Amino acid sequence: MMAVEASQATLTAHILAVDDDPSVRKVICNYLGDNDIRVTALASGRDIADVMAREVIDLLVLDWRLPGEDGLDIARRLRAESKVPIIMLTGRKDEADRVMGLELAADDYLTKPFSPRELLARIRALLRRTRERETVTDVVQKIRAYRFAGFELNVRLRRLTAPDGSNVGLTNSEFNLLAAFLAAPQRVLSRDQLLSLSRLHNDEVYDRSVDVQVGRLRRKMVVANASAELIRTERGAGYAFVAQVEVVG
Repeated sequence: MMAVEASQATLTAHILAVDDDPSVRKVICNYLGDNDIRVTALASGRDIADVMAREVIDLLVLDWRLPGEDGLDIARRLRAESKVPIIMLTGRKDEADRVMGLELAADDYLTKPFSPRELLARIRALLRRTRERETVTDVVQKIRAYRFAGFELNVRLRRLTAPDGSNVGLTNSEFNLLAAFLAAPQRVLSRDQLLSLSRLHNDEVYDRSVDVQVGRLRRKMVVANASAELIRTERGAGYAFVAQVEVVG
């Protein structure tokens, strides 16, 4: 039976906390929950894979010493399979141990006993750094689909369905570009930003390839009996996806 405790907070982020000390789990759940962060807490590392298979986890808080398996070994295994940020909780005072943990697997560490306020600050800072480095690919992996103007883009199946239910064929480049737009609706994105976000470019492709791809997307997404455009050209600045976008988790 999986020992799980979850706070019922506003879902600004979902943290997985793993510590065999129930008092530590309670402090983490209560303090982070009071600060609008959802927490799932486990008493051991045995159920981490099950939770991460079911849920989108934004960050892992992991005790170094866990019954049955060393926290560092768990972190190293996760690092080989996932980009999830990891904060290690450790009672180790030796600098060499902490450095080894950071070099091998963890993104940050906190020495026990710790201040919940400092843990929150470190979580927020690490999430901020992680999100600044996220590509569109990283973002859409957390999303099942986008809906807009009667269309639905199923991210996992890479399929665009038109308002009449028909399938709209997209090349890989067109899918990546559309996903980039849908991840940042109502924002003006320059050609360089779109090239970077959608990874359209290679050594032989330059920024005008975006213009070609946008033109193809426009032709494929003509909305019947509607004059409103979905992708607006911002002269001298780039493009903006102007339709309302609904995220389907």
